Amino acid sequence: MNTDDSGPCRLNFRTDALWERTYLKRRCVELNIEKEYDLYARRLCINHLAVFFLVHSAVNLIKCILLLVTCEHLEFIYIDVLIYLLSAIFTVLALSINFYETFVSNNKWIAYVTSAVGAAVIVIADVIIFTYHDFKDDWIVLPFYDTYVLYVIYVYFPIPSLKAPFILASFAAFIYLIIIYFHITDNEFFNLQKPRYMMVELLYFICCHLIGLFYRLLNEITVRSSFLDRHQFVMEEIWLRQAHNQEMQLLYGILPPDMARPLQKEIRTRITQFEKTPEQFQTMFLKGGVMAVELHPDVTILYADVVNYTHLTTTLTVHSLVALLHDLYGRFDFAANDLNVQRIKFLGDCYYCVAGLTMPEPEHAKYCIELAHIMIAHIREVRSNRNLDIDMRIGVHSGSLMAGVMGAAKLQYDVWGILESTGRPGHIHISERTRTMLCDKTYELLPGPEMAREHPFLQSKNIKTFLIAAIDIKVDLSNTIPMQGPPTPSVLHKTAQEELRIEFEKLPVGSFDIKKNGKHSTKRATSRPEIGLIFLHFRDCQVELDYITQTDFMLRYSVLLAWFVGLFLLYLQVVNINNKTAVNMHMLDIDITVMLVLTTPVLILWYKKLCYWRYGYVRHIFSRVSCLIFRTAEFIQSSLLIRLCIYVNMIVCYFWIIFQVLHSCDYDEFQLQLIESKLYHYEMDRYDCFYPWDLTNMVSLMIGLSILFTRIPWIVKVILSVMEGTTYMCVMIIQFGYVINRSSTTNPYFPPVYAHGFKILTTLGCLYFMERQAEFNNKVNFNWKLELLKKQNDAVNTNKSITILLQNILPIHVVNIYLSSLAKHQLYAENYQMVAVMFATLHDFKMDVGNLRILNEIITEFDKILYLYREDYLVEKIKIVGCTYMAACGLDPRFMGRINGRRRTNASIIREVARAQNFLASSIIGDIEPIPNEEVVFILTTFALDLMRTLYTWGNVYRNITDRSQFAGNMSIGISCGEVMAGVVGASQVHYDIWGTPVNMASRMDSTGVSGNIHVCQETAYILRKFGIECDYRGKTFVKGLGILPTYFVGIDENHEFKEVRDRYSSVNFM
Repeated sequence: MNTDDSGPCRLNFRTDALWERTYLKRRCVELNIEKEYDLYARRLCINHLAVFFLVHSAVNLIKCILLLVTCEHLEFIYIDVLIYLLSAIFTVLALSINFYETFVSNNKWIAYVTSAVGAAVIVIADVIIFTYHDFKDDWIVLPFYDTYVLYVIYVYFPIPSLKAPFILASFAAFIYLIIIYFHITDNEFFNLQKPRYMMVELLYFICCHLIGLFYRLLNEITVRSSFLDRHQFVMEEIWLRQAHNQEMQLLYGILPPDMARPLQKEIRTRITQFEKTPEQFQTMFLKGGVMAVELHPDVTILYADVVNYTHLTTTLTVHSLVALLHDLYGRFDFAANDLNVQRIKFLGDCYYCVAGLTMPEPEHAKYCIELAHIMIAHIREVRSNRNLDIDMRIGVHSGSLMAGVMGAAKLQYDVWGILESTGRPGHIHISERTRTMLCDKTYELLPGPEMAREHPFLQSKNIKTFLIAAIDIKVDLSNTIPMQGPPTPSVLHKTAQEELRIEFEKLPVGSFDIKKNGKHSTKRATSRPEIGLIFLHFRDCQVELDYITQTDFMLRYSVLLAWFVGLFLLYLQVVNINNKTAVNMHMLDIDITVMLVLTTPVLILWYKKLCYWRYGYVRHIFSRVSCLIFRTAEFIQSSLLIRLCIYVNMIVCYFWIIFQVLHSCDYDEFQLQLIESKLYHYEMDRYDCFYPWDLTNMVSLMIGLSILFTRIPWIVKVILSVMEGTTYMCVMIIQFGYVINRSSTTNPYFPPVYAHGFKILTTLGCLYFMERQAEFNNKVNFNWKLELLKKQNDAVNTNKSITILLQNILPIHVVNIYLSSLAKHQLYAENYQMVAVMFATLHDFKMDVGNLRILNEIITEFDKILYLYREDYLVEKIKIVGCTYMAACGLDPRFMGRINGRRRTNASIIREVARAQNFLASSIIGDIEPIPNEEVVFILTTFALDLMRTLYTWGNVYRNITDRSQFAGNMSIGISCGEVMAGVVGASQVHYDIWGTPVNMASRMDSTGVSGNIHVCQETAYILRKFGIECDYRGKTFVKGLGILPTYFVGIDENHEFKEVRDRYSSVNFM
C-alpha cells in the first residue's frame, strides 16, 4: 500500500490478488500447466477417495457395533445393520472404479456418475431405514447420514470442480428435507410449528453447503498456489542449472577445471561474505589477488605466428583484418578441440596452445604436430580464397613449463617458460626433445634453419632443432564439431516441460498415500520434512514458527463463513427459546455484542476487497480512514496473535449462544412436567426446554468451522475441536440427560445420547482426516518453498559469480552481446575512433617460481589501481603477455566527458583531473581545443604514471626483503592512440582483444622505450600538451613497419609527478 502512516493512500491489492481463485486459474492457463494441474487434482481426488473408504468403513462399522451393543431389542435393528453394511460395500464398489486412472481420464463422466451413485447409495440407506421403521414399526427415526453425506460429497468425492459437488449435495439435502418434513408431520408437537422447524433444517443444510464450498474453494486455492510454487521451483532449478552450466562453460573456457574449481569456490565465498553489504559487491573480487601456478613437467607447446602480419596491418582495413583473424582462429580452435590441445591465448598475429596440460596425454607431441599440419593447411586455404600473401611459421617444443592464473582482474590462463621458436614459413620447427617423443617416424625431418643454429639462447642450452615440411591436407570444415553453446529456447522449453511433468508427479497427495509403493513412488527431489505423526508439526521449531506465522490472505473467507454460521446459531437460539419474552429481552444486548464481535473482522477484512471491486487498479486516492482500515486488515492478516484472538472469540461467541439456549431451559420445571405427564397419562412437550438436535447441529457446525479455519496452528485446531465436542457432550449428559434422552434418535431403541455423540464424532472424524491430508500437503509444500528460496539464493549467487567472471573477461557493455554471439561463434567487433593503448613491460625479470610470485603481487596491485580507473574512467585491462601489462581507455560508448564532474577515485587521478580541468578552462594552446575523446590519452597516461608510482613503492619495499631484494623494478611504458577495432574472435576460450595501428604503435613504443619512462609518438605528445602535460623530445626512433619516427618521453619529475607546460599561450612546436 503506497502511503505514509497518516496520509491518504492508494490501494495495493496485487499481493492479495495472488490468492484469488480466478487469478490462480488464469496463471495456470497462461503457463500452459492447466492440464498438469487437472492430473494432479485427479491424483488428490483418488487419494481423498482412499481416505474416504477408510473413514466410511470405520463409521459404518462403529455404528453397527454400537447398535448391536446398546439396543435392548436387537430384532428391530438387524435390518439397520444389514443396510449400513450393504450401503458401505456398494458405495466402496461404485467409487472404486475411479482407481483405474487411465480409464477414468479418458472418460471423465465416470467420476461424476460414480460420485452420484455413491451419494445415492448413502442417501437411499437412510430413506430405506426411515420408510421401513415408519411403516412396519410405526417408529419415526431421524436420518443418520444427513450431515455426513454433505461433507463427504464436498470433501472426499472425486469431482474436481465446485459446481458438480454443489448440485449433488443440494439434491441430497433436498431428499433429507423431505424425510424431515415427514418426520415433523408425524410429530404433533413439530406439526404445530412446521414452517419454523423446516426453516431451521434448511438453514442448517445451507450452512453445511457453505462449509463444504469453503473447503473446496480453500483447497483449490491452496493446491493451485502450491502447484504454481512447484512450477516456479522447477523453473528456478532449470534456470539455476543453466546458469551453473553457463558459468562452468565460461570458467572452463578460461581455466582448466582443476584450477577453476578453487577459484569458483573463492568467488562464492566472497559473495557470501559480502551479502549484507551489496555496495561492496563490485569491489570484493579485487580485495585479494589470485595466484594459481602449477609446474607441468611433460607437455608440448605449439607457437604459431602469421607471416607478413605487419604488412597486412598496413594494407587491410581494421575490420577486414579482424575478420581474417576470426576466421583463422576459429578454424584453429575447432582443430585444437578435436585433438585435445588447449589454446592458451593469441597475441595479435600469434597463436599458442599446449597439449598434455589439463590431462596426461602420452602422445602430446604427436597431437601438436598434427595440429600444426592442419593449421598450415587452413592458412593456405585462406590465402587462396582471400588472395592474401600470408603463411604460418610454427614452432613446437616439448618439456616443462609453469601455467596458471595471477592478478585480480581480467583473469586469463597463461604459460611461462623458455620455449622459443624461430622457423621457416610453411614448415614446422621442432626441438630435439619433441623429435624424440614422436612415435610416428614417417615425418621427413630437415635440418633446423641457420637462424636457429645461430640463436644465442639455443646455443647456450645446446638445443638442436629440425624442420618438418607441411603435408597436403584437405580441410573439410563440414566435419568440424561445433563447440557447445547455450541451449536454444525450444530446447529449454522442452526440457522444462519434461522436468515439470516429472516434478508434478512428485507433488504430495497426503500423509496417507495409497500409491507410495506404486508407480508414483519416485525418489523425492527434496527430502521429506520431519513432520510429527499426530499433530503434523515440524520437528524444527524455527520452521514451524515460520509456517504458522505466514500471512493469511484467505482470512476474509474464514471470518465471512464464521459470520454466516453465527447468524444461523442466533436464529436457532431464537427458535429454541420459544416465546419467553422476558428472556429474549434480557439476552438482546448479549446477542448484539456477539454480532458486533463477529461482524467487525468481516467489515475490516472485506473493505479492501470491496474497494478493489469498485476501483480495480485505477489510481484512486483513498481517505485517511480507508487507509487506516487497509493497514489494520494487513496487520490482522500478518499477525498470528490477532488471528488466534479472532478464532478464539468466534468459538467463545458460539458457545455463548449455546449457553444462552441452555440457560433459558428451566430444568426443574421440565422434570416436574415429565413426572406429571407420567402421573396423569398425557404426552408432554418433550422439546419445551430446547430441541437437542438443534444444539447438536450447532456444535457440528462449530467443529467444522474450527477445523477448517485458515492459518491456525493445526495442534490448536485439533485440541479445540475435540474440546468443543467433549464439553458439549459432557454438559448434555451430566446436566441435561433427561432432555437429550427424550429426543428423537436415528434407530429404534438406539439411545439418543449415543446418536448425538456419534454425529459429533462422525463430523469431527470426517473433517479431521481430510484436513489432516491438506495440512500435510501444505507443510510439505511449505518445506519446498523454503528449498525454493534457497535455490533462488543460490541462483542469485551463481549469477553474481558469472557477472564477476564476465566482467573479468569482457568490458561490461559487451557482456550481453557476447552471451548471444557465443553460441553461433559469430565475430563480434566494434570500431572506436579514438582509443588510447598502453603496454607496460617489466625488465630484467627472470621467469621462475619465486619471481612469478613477485609478478603476481605487482599485477594484483596494478589491478587494484585499474579498478579505480575502470569504475569512473572506463580503463580496461586487455591482457598480460609474459611481463607485459596491456590496457586501453575509450573502449566504451559511455566514455564521453568522463573528466568532467566529480568522481569516486584515488587522490592522484582527482588531482590530475582537477589540474587538467583548470588548464583547459584557462588556456587554449595554439588556438586548438581538444577534440572529442582525446581525453582518453590523458586518462591512460595518468593511469600509467600511477603504475610507475606503485612499482617504485613496491621496489623500495622489496629491497628490505631477503628473497626479493634482487627485484630491479625497471619498467618501460609505451602509449599510442587512434582508431582501433575491439571484439571477440575465435571459437573457444573467450578473449577480448583490440587491433589497429595504435596497438602496434604502443607495442613498438614500449619495446623501443627506456625503463622509468613513458614513451609516446608525436601525435600522442601533441594531445598530452593540450591537457597541460609537458613531453620531452627524445629524437628519431626506428619503428618496425613504419620506419624512423620522432618520439617523446612524457615529462615526469623526480617525485613522479607530471611536468606542466610552462608557456600556456605558446604554440606547440615539435621537431
